Amino acid sequence: MPDALGWRCKFGDMAPSTNTIVQPDFDDMRPLGVTNHYSRIFTPNVKALSNDSFRAGIDTIGSNVMDAIRSVMTCEPDYLVMGISALSFFGGAKGAEAFSKRIVEETGLKVTTGSQATSAAIEAIGGIRQIAVLTPYWPVMNAEVKRYFEDVGLTVVRDTALQCKSWTGIAEVSTAECREAIRALDGDDVDAIIQVGTNLSMVRLAAAAELWLGKPVIAINTATYWHALRANGIRDQKAGFGRLLEAF
Repeated sequence: MPDALGWRCKFGDMAPSTNTIVQPDFDDMRPLGVTNHYSRIFTPNVKALSNDSFRAGIDTIGSNVMDAIRSVMTCEPDYLVMGISALSFFGGAKGAEAFSKRIVEETGLKVTTGSQATSAAIEAIGGIRQIAVLTPYWPVMNAEVKRYFEDVGLTVVRDTALQCKSWTGIAEVSTAECREAIRALDGDDVDAIIQVGTNLSMVRLAAAAELWLGKPVIAINTATYWHALRANGIRDQKAGFGRLLEAF
């Protein structure tokens, strides 16, 4: 018998323990018959992130990922969804593939990661070759994000790293700050704006920005959940989260 509430699909969702945005975002996009089951990746809330310390912090998160995955596997999910983006961008396209492969080999389940979901979303929308990127990261991490996108054939025209000082501080970035960052990144030389960083609240702002910019604005949480749904044959459309969930 199928699960009483997750009769279409049970997602095992992983996110850093400091992340307060992924869970409500994913739940807001959840269609009937799909359930989200969260496992927290233990993440010390470093209060003084810098260009030098950011990579070390991501390494700490990475060392705890498999424990979180093993924990969520006890509810027997059908599919895994990584609600952390930074780990999936390291090492370019090859690094992203290796990260996914490690999870599949450990669990026997397929997985959606942020980097691969975003490139799939860009391909689905079509006509996107030159992008601008917004992250809450530091330049050392933005370099990894740019490397991935360039590996998959895109040109990163501009990028902004908001340089948040702590992991929880990412979730405290205001809509006004994000809006101004989007405006600064936009230009006639950009086909789309991509937001990376799952603890940055952007799913609704990205949808609104598409209307006043007249071009795709892809929030990584939207792309990740969209990809997980479509990978499982769930084609439900959802208004309020941009063209990706409404039309593709």
